Amino acid sequence: MDYMKLSKELSYALRHAPWEYELELDEEGWVEISQLLVALHESPGWRNVTEDDLQHMIAVSNKKRHEINAGRIRALYGHSTPQKISKIATQPPELLYHGTPVRAVSSIMEHGLQPRQRQYVHLSADMDTARQVGQRRDDQPVILRVKAGQAAREGVLFYHGNESIWLADVIPSRYIEQG
Repeated sequence: MDYMKLSKELSYALRHAPWEYELELDEEGWVEISQLLVALHESPGWRNVTEDDLQHMIAVSNKKRHEINAGRIRALYGHSTPQKISKIATQPPELLYHGTPVRAVSSIMEHGLQPRQRQYVHLSADMDTARQVGQRRDDQPVILRVKAGQAAREGVLFYHGNESIWLADVIPSRYIEQG
């Protein structure tokens, strides 16, 4: 079993196109594992996937994109579905980071960080993760520092995605500094 390929398939199904798999996500993005397996089994490449395979995929993943709880599974972040996935606001660390292409910096410094086509702004807990994220769109990304602790104390809501990813609705530019 190619667990990385399975993870990508689940990310697409749970984050971007649940309707293509006839999945009904609840307001927090959860779907019954049994419903997901029925949908996966309709595709020739995934006919033999089991709940144990899903558990193993999550255990071996270094990106921790999914979680399982009480017979349900969900993607932790990165949704682009029309309905917004509810998150519980959590106190962030004092600093978070955002890797971005050089061409985007002036707009960010003027308008802040916006979710754009995603549901939330994605932030990294450390500079290395921010650099990796930024390098998806620019070989030499700019790493922005986000004064998350101050922003949270002043009313900006943050949500914990996983150990290296934090989410926010919008980050006003006054909380952003260039590296």
